[in-house]
Amino acid sequence: MSATTAAAGTGIVVQKYGGTSVATAERIGAIADRVSRCIEDEAADGLIVVLSAMGKSTDGLVALAHEVSRRPAGREMDLLLATGEQVSVSLLGLALQDRGMAAISLTAAQCGIRTDDAFNIARIQSIDTGRIQAEIAAGRVVIITGFQGINSKHEITTLGRGGSDITAAAVAVAVGAASCDICTDVDGVLSADPNVVPGARLWPEMSYEVAIEMASSGAKVLHPRAAEVCMAYDVPIHVRSSFHGREGTWIRGSEQMVMEQAEVVGVSSDRKIAKITLLDVPDEPGLAARVFQDLAAEEVNVRLIIQSASSESRGRITFVLDDEYVERAELLVEQWKAGGVASDASIDHDVAKISIVGSRLASTPGLAARMFAALGRERINIDCISSSEMKVACVIRGDQAQRAVRAVHDEFFPPDGDKSPSGGRERGQ
Repeated sequence: MSATTAAAGTGIVVQKYGGTSVATAERIGAIADRVSRCIEDEAADGLIVVLSAMGKSTDGLVALAHEVSRRPAGREMDLLLATGEQVSVSLLGLALQDRGMAAISLTAAQCGIRTDDAFNIARIQSIDTGRIQAEIAAGRVVIITGFQGINSKHEITTLGRGGSDITAAAVAVAVGAASCDICTDVDGVLSADPNVVPGARLWPEMSYEVAIEMASSGAKVLHPRAAEVCMAYDVPIHVRSSFHGREGTWIRGSEQMVMEQAEVVGVSSDRKIAKITLLDVPDEPGLAARVFQDLAAEEVNVRLIIQSASSESRGRITFVLDDEYVERAELLVEQWKAGGVASDASIDHDVAKISIVGSRLASTPGLAARMFAALGRERINIDCISSSEMKVACVIRGDQAQRAVRAVHDEFFPPDGDKSPSGGRERGQ
């Protein structure tokens, strides 16, 4: 991403508020009060607020689109979905003005957020900060629609679900902000979803790399692309609650992180996935390449891949993908069957992925075994396994996800609290 940037460290504050934080008129009023206090209490050179759509309004728009179209996508879908954020920024602008504060709401087009041409999953290419800087210089709070931009043809594009985090990160980079505040409905980045594990631990600090893995594995507090943008430009992220003023979790360079002493940082899960298995695949060079080239051409992001050993010159290819890509994959499955890539296929929606995330997992003996043992004690069968230096992930039945998270979390973060985060010895002892 390139940007027309201000000098680093200008003292501009960037805050992003998610859909839960602006779900009702009452909550928008509370955010307006919070913004007012921020202006009074902090010696900032300016304040930029990035908003998501109100509550579940984006889900409502998606459902409405499916009522009129069998496969809503592309330009018209982006034009529809972009309306949600316009409502929330306008309402916050009105609320701030009602409190005697100078404020202006801007769409992505009005503040120069340029993207590529990929409708529904666009990427930010540049931000012309001229309008933003001019409004700040005039003493106004600048309120920006998250989740969207415009391409070179001035068409509205969207960044994918959760894209308001990406907008906030990119704007923070472009204006040279000292940090990017992601204000959400939890206290920060925790060792598990507090709705599933009430005793989950809050981490005061975390490296960009671990935060990206946590977000990619199902933790909902931060979009992984937002963390990637901030890591590239070394802009710290502060994940914190919208509902109180306490410190949350600071995400920044790993060289500053005492957190790296912990072997396991968190347990996450994701139920919005599906598993597709291609059956009776010929054991021939190039077939796997064809499958995943076709998926890439349809812009389908694959989360996990397993190819079984062939038997009698036939084999299987299993891959896991997000629910939103299933319809595209189903069309490809029919093409593969017709083209002799597979004789048949199964599509399983009742699956979930559970992961442990941390540092040096692959180089620390026994951590994966402890995860598997915790699942075994709960009689939870593991379907597929994937591992890396920072993550071990298992695919299980969907209805077992919450029980699995609690069991694995208790293994690495004992409720009695008398052990290290890894559930073993402290480093250096």
